[in-house]
Amino acid sequence: MYTIFLIQMIYYLAIYSRFVFYARQHSSQSEEPVSVIICARNEAENLEKYLPIVLSQNYKEYEVIVVDDGSSDETEFVLKRLQLQFPHLRYTKIHEDKKFSHGKKLAVTIGIKAAKYDILLFTDADCKPASNLWLQKMAGNFTAGKDIVLGYGGYYPRRGLLNKYIRYDTLIIAMQYLSYAICGFPYMGVGRNIAYRKSFFYKTAGFSNHLHLMSGDDDLFVNENATRKNTAVEFSQESHTRSDPQASVKKWFQQKRRHLTTAPLYKFKHKILLALEPFSRFIFYLLFVFLLFFPDIRLYVLAVFAFRLLIQFLIIKNAMIRLKENNLLLYSLIFDIFSLFINCWLFVSNRIRHRHHTWK
Repeated sequence: MYTIFLIQMIYYLAIYSRFVFYARQHSSQSEEPVSVIICARNEAENLEKYLPIVLSQNYKEYEVIVVDDGSSDETEFVLKRLQLQFPHLRYTKIHEDKKFSHGKKLAVTIGIKAAKYDILLFTDADCKPASNLWLQKMAGNFTAGKDIVLGYGGYYPRRGLLNKYIRYDTLIIAMQYLSYAICGFPYMGVGRNIAYRKSFFYKTAGFSNHLHLMSGDDDLFVNENATRKNTAVEFSQESHTRSDPQASVKKWFQQKRRHLTTAPLYKFKHKILLALEPFSRFIFYLLFVFLLFFPDIRLYVLAVFAFRLLIQFLIIKNAMIRLKENNLLLYSLIFDIFSLFINCWLFVSNRIRHRHHTWK
């Protein structure tokens, strides 16, 4: 149990704590012009609500490009009307072709080609920036040598246990990818809030190595090309984006299963780092229950368990504060165990079932 406990402490005290106690470096004040790219399919209602916030950022020079990917709703009407009010809004439409199916990567690539500026900031049509400083905070990290900026995309709190678990899962994933990036091992980002240079996209051949996958326009691009030197993180509360989570277990499982299709293509070192933590956590809980049956060491076992619980409590509490995720702390103690079985089931189901992928 000592070795497993030590592995868990390495993750919490040497990796996750880097995120919790991270002192952000000074951002650039140059305000280099930015192209914001949003890909949308049948998102008229969300564009109506959230696009004006994106278009009203406190930033000197930027454009917003919306790629309408075969929408059949009122998306084009909404965009035309908003363009009259916001001249820095541009949009293009991909017409649906029943003989040729494509994923989101085509829409993203078209948006990149249409962009006038080198700095590209991506979000989704259903995402709302937390403030009018979102663009400024993200773009301010493009100091010398930085080509990628990883941001945080959270979900709105709603009633129900599913919402709490989705938000907890998002919190833990963010804590992981931001911590690894701070430690010098960036392995993924989320399309709800990510930025990189257009010149860097072309220099690295973009999505060419994983065009066959519907997913991966965010995490696989980062996994292939991000390094200790070229990647920055930005998670100040003004830089967050928020969106509505899935409302049903079935839809959330489908979304998670789709996201996990990219994991086998991660670099080997990243797969080891990501697999070792849940594996050691499972063994830790298993040994804890088993060793409780030995009276001579029961107090020692309880002390070790309590210490890990305290460290976990402190790290997650501070991560919640930094990412403005409320009312998850007590649930996290249960979800820490529950998530092992959920993620295992998702992984196995991806292996044994034929997946049907959708655009997003």
